[in-house]
Amino acid sequence: MKVLVVGGGGREHAIVYKLSQSPQVDKIYCAPGNAGIAALAECVDIKVMEFEKLVSFAKEKEIDLTVVAPDDPLVAGAVDAFKAEGLRVFGPEAKAAIIEGSKAFSKDLMKKYNIPSAAYETFDNADDALKYLENAKMPIVLKADGLALGKGVLICNTLEEAKEGVKTIMLDKQFGSAGNKMVIEEFMTGREVSVLLFCDGTNIKAMSSAQDHKRAKDGDQGLNTGGMGNFSPSPFYTEEIKKFCEEKIFKPTMAAMKAEGRDFVGVLFVGLMLTPDGPKVLEYNARFGDPEAQVVLPRLENDIIDVFNACIDGTLDKVDLKFSDEACVCVILASDGYPVKYEKGFKISGLEKFDGKKDYFCFHAGSKFDSEGNIVTNGGRVLGITAKGRDLKEARAKAYEAVEWVDFENKYFRHDIGKAIDEA
Repeated sequence: MKVLVVGGGGREHAIVYKLSQSPQVDKIYCAPGNAGIAALAECVDIKVMEFEKLVSFAKEKEIDLTVVAPDDPLVAGAVDAFKAEGLRVFGPEAKAAIIEGSKAFSKDLMKKYNIPSAAYETFDNADDALKYLENAKMPIVLKADGLALGKGVLICNTLEEAKEGVKTIMLDKQFGSAGNKMVIEEFMTGREVSVLLFCDGTNIKAMSSAQDHKRAKDGDQGLNTGGMGNFSPSPFYTEEIKKFCEEKIFKPTMAAMKAEGRDFVGVLFVGLMLTPDGPKVLEYNARFGDPEAQVVLPRLENDIIDVFNACIDGTLDKVDLKFSDEACVCVILASDGYPVKYEKGFKISGLEKFDGKKDYFCFHAGSKFDSEGNIVTNGGRVLGITAKGRDLKEARAKAYEAVEWVDFENKYFRHDIGKAIDEA
């Protein structure tokens, strides 16, 4: 069969890698792809929001299955565009992807259906938000309502910081129209855990847990990013917590979406905070997380085509989802200055050292070919250096070993990804 993957980052590279392992797949296309994905798929120069071109390409090439991976096209209705033309596609429709597209929607959904989450208020007026903050308990969390590449969340420790945050989001529009509306949320403490769910609208199958590192600098300092590294499984996601989340969060979320006429088909990302009062939802995403996909998918033992098809056909309950007992750690190599300002176009060396290495992966997030055929940096997050091991400590050691194989000018990474493992 022929498969088209829409997207061009580390998540998409991990999906393409998994698809390339399927005996059912003869040909993979990726739009737009990147220099790393090009080793496994034919990259197509179509942007993720060019729905008409994507649909025409899928028809022309007689694509059997399209996988829409990033948030922007999902929220804007890419899946709807493919379905309207009778094409087989994996991912939620726009009416379901709103669970990520609007933080106000997802908070209201959780409140209505008693899904554990932080207390909150929603504002579409900066003056009202500022007035509310005068009597709010600090620290507090400000969230741009719409999509902001994982960066539209500000944790404010003082009233002055919070007021400045309102200005940043709602007045200066640092995150664009995502800041037209804003959620102000109580600050929760505890360990963060991410769980990805395959969904067919009714049934769910939870993937192995993962733990992200959002802040740019060591020790969880610096600005929020799209993710600086990840590990899977999380030692803090115990059987007891897993059971609670399935019964009180995952299943109720699916049922809530169905009750609202928004059946969710695809991958639902649930960001959790393991608070002293029990697990609570931090956020929902309507797709594979990035870099979560880079640590979870290498451990998936099923043929991913079978899982995608089961989600689309509503037969997910018949799938026995399996993950290897190994652990996986991903360290993001970024361009120094990310997520604010950074240079790109630097030649990447050492990529060949991953060739033939069984437990080592180099997923490309921001790379491209230059005019001379060299692979160069082309983004803030450049590579996801990922390794598998018998346990998390071995996987972490191997990932940091592999980090040294690759080099480019302004290479930057965190040195403490998975450090929490030592405290488990």
